Amino acid sequence: MSLLRSRVLTALAPHLAYAYIRLLGATVRVTYRNREALRRARAGNGPYVLVFWHARLVMMRHAYPDRRMVVLHSRHRDSRLLGQVMRRFGIDQAWGSTTRGGAAGLRDVLRRTRAGDDIGIAPDGPRGPRRRVQPGVIALARLSGAPIVPVSYSARPARRLRSWDRTLLPLPFGRAVFVYGDPLVVAREADDRACEQARRELEAALDRLTDEADDVVGLAREDPRPQVPEPPSHESDA
Repeated sequence: MSLLRSRVLTALAPHLAYAYIRLLGATVRVTYRNREALRRARAGNGPYVLVFWHARLVMMRHAYPDRRMVVLHSRHRDSRLLGQVMRRFGIDQAWGSTTRGGAAGLRDVLRRTRAGDDIGIAPDGPRGPRRRVQPGVIALARLSGAPIVPVSYSARPARRLRSWDRTLLPLPFGRAVFVYGDPLVVAREADDRACEQARRELEAALDRLTDEADDVVGLAREDPRPQVPEPPSHESDA
């Protein structure tokens, strides 16, 4: 691809993506399951962290009913383009990471929760591993006290792209369902073991909600996440 063509596509991509998401919002019949989880998470008028798999980004704007959300993006090129789309929907951005090396990047997000903003995070983005929750989102919940609300959706008709995350691309004039999980609270005094347990619980909840959404609309379930080798045990064989 020539440099000029690449620059033209990069310039057009946010506009086209915004128009397509608006088209989906106008033509896709959307239903919700357990949406009251957002109300329960809002108890005391505090913020919450809305968490979803990266593959289910396309219609995720329709999962959030308010206008006080900040979406966490990395500085990867794809995330910057996505940020341009989100700004058109009135959603602000914070730049950071959910990986182990992203603590400094999460400081801005923590500041925003203290100001009362909700946070949106795809914890397996921007480049994977697919359907693996990175620990940064658990650290954010622990430090902020904000509950995590997992959510997923599915749609039919739709296509699955051959991208690293198997992005689900809904098609116009279909149906979609959003499924919310119960709020997950991470105690401020949680140690490493408790944080890892919370991470696994969130991962399982997102998988369960995604499978449920696919089943409701009659779409074949997404391929299981790639297996990641377990870290070597440090226990003695003696």
